Order: sequence, then C-alpha cells, then structure tokens
Amino acid sequence: MQGGSWGSTLALAYAQAHPQRVDALVLAAVVTTTEREIRWVTEDMRRIFPAAWDRFAGAVPVHLRGIRLVDAYATLLADPDPAVREDAAREWCRWEDTHVSLAPGHRPSRRYEDPEFRLVFARLVTHYWRHAAFLPDGALLRGVTRLAGIPGTLVHGRYDVSGPPDIAWDLHRRGPGSELRIIDDAGHGGAGAFTDAVVDALDRAVDRPR
Repeated sequence: MQGGSWGSTLALAYAQAHPQRVDALVLAAVVTTTEREIRWVTEDMRRIFPAAWDRFAGAVPVHLRGIRLVDAYATLLADPDPAVREDAAREWCRWEDTHVSLAPGHRPSRRYEDPEFRLVFARLVTHYWRHAAFLPDGALLRGVTRLAGIPGTLVHGRYDVSGPPDIAWDLHRRGPGSELRIIDDAGHGGAGAFTDAVVDALDRAVDRPR
C-alpha cells in the first residue's frame, strides 16, 4: 500500500484499521494530520515565509478574522458567491505552493493554474484539516504498533518544511521493523532521488515473498 503526503495519512489509517489486508507500506512525504501539523502549516509557518503568510492571512475578510485560518478558508470555500470561492481557492493554493518551495530547483506547480482543480483541492484539504482527519489527535502515531510484521518504508525529504522530518522519524522509531530514507536534496516530494527511492521501495514491496 502506498501513500504520499495526505495519502500517507490515509494509508496509515487504513493499515491500522485493517492490518490483515496490508502486505507492505510505502509512505512518502509523511504526514499524520495532527492538530500540531495543521497549526504548523497554517499558522506557525509564518516564521519561515512571513511575507507570503501575511498575504495568506490578509486575504481573509475582517468578519472571519480571529478564528483559525483553516476554518476561515473552509468557510470562504463554501460561500454561495462563486467569486468568493475562487479568490479563496487561489490564495489557499498560492500558500500551498509556497510552503513546499524549500527544495533546490523548486518550480511552482502548474496544476494550480486550473481553477477547477484549485477549488476542489482547497475544499478537500480544508475539510479534512479543520477536523484533523476525523481522527483522535495523535492516533496514527500511537497506533503504529498495530503494524508489527508489516514491512514499511518511509521516504522523506530533508527540505520538507510542510511535513518536517520529525513526523517520519517518530513513526519510524515506533514502527516495528520500519525503514526510513531521508533524501538530502528533496522537499515535500519531488523528482530525482526522491522518486527513485519511492520506486525502489515499491519494487521491493512487490517482490517480497508472500
């Protein structure tokens, strides 16, 4: 079973709920969608990208200020006015593209040029983030011991500020028999060595004797 970024949260949640259905796990750009992680991406990361964050926060109208940014954006993205929804989606995705930008050679993602994609992406992210993936806080880290006997590989970028490497590290330390590969020239995903590491882990998972 493979998952990257938000998909790693889904993969972990499924594997812990149904370990008998999972032969191996390959997780990339690992996140567990805890309250701490959501607060880091939407609030605390101003410390790294202050100008971009001020734009992100400043796009919220006055009447929604004072509540969590993830809640404010979820509200805007559900507004009956299409223009309000479009503006919120554009600003959310602009921030998304900023906080994955630390890796050398980063280029803005062209997928955010598509208005339909922007809206769907932003609504999905804010829906699950405002509810911390509908999981008890820290449940995926506590539940990793249920995966004993299931081979797991975690691939994470050294420059991943969106999901700092301590998330993958803590899962690895608690995960029985897991393997952690930190890619020194990668961020939150990417090509080159990061992709090679994921493909290698998938190949080994497929070739593993059942």
